[in-house]
Amino acid sequence: MASQQNNHTHQINFLAMNTRVTNPSCFTVVLFSITLVLAFAIRSLRFKKPKGQLPPGPWGWPILGNLFQMVMNQPAHLWVHRFMEDMHTEIACFRFFGVHVITITSSEIAREVLRDKDEALADRSESYSSNLISDAYKDINFSPYGEKLKLMKKVMTTKLMSPTTLNKTLHDRTSEADNIVTYVFNQCRLGSTTKPVNVRDVALTYCHAVMMRMMFGQRHFDKPAKDGGLGPKEKKHLDAIYRSLDCFFSFKVTNYVPFLRGWNLDVEEAEIRETVDILNKCNDPIIHKRMQLWRNEGGKETEEDWLDTLITLKDDQGMPVFTLDEIRAQCKDMNVASIDNTMNNVEWTLAEMLNHPEILEKATNELDMVVGKDRLVQESDIPQLNYIKACSRESFRLHPANALMPPHVARQDITLAGYFVPKGSHVLVSRIGLGRNPKIWDEPDAYKPERHLDDICARDSTGVTLMEPDMRLVIFSTGRRACPGIKIGSSMTFMLLARLLQGFEWKKESQVELIAADSNLFMAKPLLAYAKPRLAPALYPKMQI
Repeated sequence: MASQQNNHTHQINFLAMNTRVTNPSCFTVVLFSITLVLAFAIRSLRFKKPKGQLPPGPWGWPILGNLFQMVMNQPAHLWVHRFMEDMHTEIACFRFFGVHVITITSSEIAREVLRDKDEALADRSESYSSNLISDAYKDINFSPYGEKLKLMKKVMTTKLMSPTTLNKTLHDRTSEADNIVTYVFNQCRLGSTTKPVNVRDVALTYCHAVMMRMMFGQRHFDKPAKDGGLGPKEKKHLDAIYRSLDCFFSFKVTNYVPFLRGWNLDVEEAEIRETVDILNKCNDPIIHKRMQLWRNEGGKETEEDWLDTLITLKDDQGMPVFTLDEIRAQCKDMNVASIDNTMNNVEWTLAEMLNHPEILEKATNELDMVVGKDRLVQESDIPQLNYIKACSRESFRLHPANALMPPHVARQDITLAGYFVPKGSHVLVSRIGLGRNPKIWDEPDAYKPERHLDDICARDSTGVTLMEPDMRLVIFSTGRRACPGIKIGSSMTFMLLARLLQGFEWKKESQVELIAADSNLFMAKPLLAYAKPRLAPALYPKMQI
């Protein structure tokens, strides 16, 4: 990352995806530090014999368990899945210091975790990064299960993500869908189709602009960019969001050894401090100014965005529901949550289509039949675009943004698939384990959107969606930790993909390398492809800033 920043000063350094390289000297420091503190910690640790049989797992060291193997096998998610394949098991148990980590690749067991026993598994794990991003666990994603979480989830589902609110903000989303088409059109015109378009840049620009409009009611922090993209402060804000994503989905020593947090033994600690500081410096002036407006100056005539809603909510006694810290935490949470799925899915989908021209042609033909070429596709058209939705769903199956779902923590002793799972265990459902499970999917490594069309016929369904009640794949979580933004996330993903396919012919000089990064499952290199306008010039709208 440092080399990118040196070579591309003041440019969008989120455009390149680098594999995070593990530093052996860091391992040495970590293990040495553990050794030093073990003498003090061992007396306070009381390892009890499990009350039942744990799921199968690798041999571990006394006290440390599998911590050493985890450190020496980064990225650890590859090691975890390798072990499960070698053991021919769909549930496994790893012990990192005093924490049992249970990993799952079976749809049946996933249903146990996310549906049948989700209340017993509704807590979240603590980590250095989640503590910082959530202002000490005050947001909806990382807060412990309890009344406050229930209240925040109710607010998200009935206020921020309600059909009424989404309908009211439709204009904002449509404006950004128009803007992103114009942004690409301008690149085609200026480059005369000789310069490839960075698809990741396009997707991130769209995601960030939509998030800003809906949360803060404005596209920019400061002055708008001349080319219709993001300005310098927006790029810095987005880069911080992008870099922070890796910090939440990784196996790190400090996630399991709390007394080592804050010692700077992990390079990610410095990075997450920097990224959270950037997010706060960008968000806080808007939040403080808006709170002053609503709580001291009488407010506005109507609530216009998510921030207005968070600030103005009152309880039965007429007091504000959320504190400043809770609002700050929720804004950062939505910053991060609104980026990865849409960006990752659209980039991978277009990459797969470029390698399968017949699929790309079929998708554009569907758009021409349903929408035509004399108007731009709208959100209201999405229900009829089943093939395009099937392409998106197939990419979510084959190329999720992260290998594993965020940890669900056992609030009590339970059993899963007949195995004992102790209280405090971290339970991780594997996205790639489900999505590429040969027991679930025929030809699991092949990109075949038609399989999802067959599903809706078999189930007599009205259309393709990103929901999966049988847990054959997991896109958005379900149960008490369900993502409240399923509808908006789905709409953003489908709209961006449909607009890019309708507005442009996409080509690549050679086969796209479908290689995922190690630290997450984003494409290892940003997708660069040539775009040529396929609609009448008058249909490409003017930039709305």
